[in-house]
Amino acid sequence: MRLEDIYVTEAGGEPMQSRQRIDAVAGGLDGDRYCTGRGHYSPFDVCEVTFVQAEALEEIERTTGIDLSEGQHRRNLVVRGGDVHDLLNSRFRLGEATFEGTRPRPPCRYIEQLNDEDGLMRALGEGRGGICARVDEPGEIAVGDEIGGIEEMGNFEGMVASIRDRVGR
Repeated sequence: MRLEDIYVTEAGGEPMQSRQRIDAVAGGLDGDRYCTGRGHYSPFDVCEVTFVQAEALEEIERTTGIDLSEGQHRRNLVVRGGDVHDLLNSRFRLGEATFEGTRPRPPCRYIEQLNDEDGLMRALGEGRGGICARVDEPGEIAVGDEIGGIEEMGNFEGMVASIRDRVGR
């Protein structure tokens, strides 16, 4: 899998901004709303970094006509060339950073309200909403970086990482 796009925003409800590179830091992506505690669901639904598949977004546009190419999906990292769900319960490297895939990231009704797009929640459902990940080792990531070094953690470690995400460690 290869990193195709990076999106962040400073506060919940603000438009996502595209980046070519960014630092993954303890708690998320540097300056992103969930890393700074300014996300719509902070601190109730902690998801440090979100990953979504480019192919899923293209399928949504093809089948529903909903264009999510400019970050309307509200996910941080768009990857191409594999199923992001394969990263769940795994530790993996992207650029200089290491992440742990913690849980699926289903869409919510709030995403429809922000985009004024009926059907968006359903379109991102059905396994196309991506996953949450925790930053295990900080480092810079950039568009074009490959995901590698995938190491399965097993369900128990993945469950512990997910709980840490929810309670803020």
